[in-house]
Amino acid sequence: MASKPLELHPQAEEEYLTALAWYAERSPVAAANFEKAFERAIRKVQEAPSRWPVYFESCRKYTLHQFPFAIVYRVFPSQILVLAVAHGHRRPGFWRGRL
Repeated sequence: MASKPLELHPQAEEEYLTALAWYAERSPVAAANFEKAFERAIRKVQEAPSRWPVYFESCRKYTLHQFPFAIVYRVFPSQILVLAVAHGHRRPGFWRGRL
């Protein structure tokens, strides 16, 4: 079965790039590890979007294990939309306006 295309909401992409830059300022190794963890998470979500738990309404959440971030996404008939790359300890639910 072919996987659905995955797209990042513009604000989710900005959140990812901001987090990546924050890690890069502190440690190139940490930044590389964050980037790999994020890419692996995106692949897993794309391969099996229904596998991860429902988080809010019809959204799901994939939690990165080495980093305090979660990928919040919604599955549509034709695509998967990442709504947020949310830090686990800051502003819970800030992304809900993107629904």
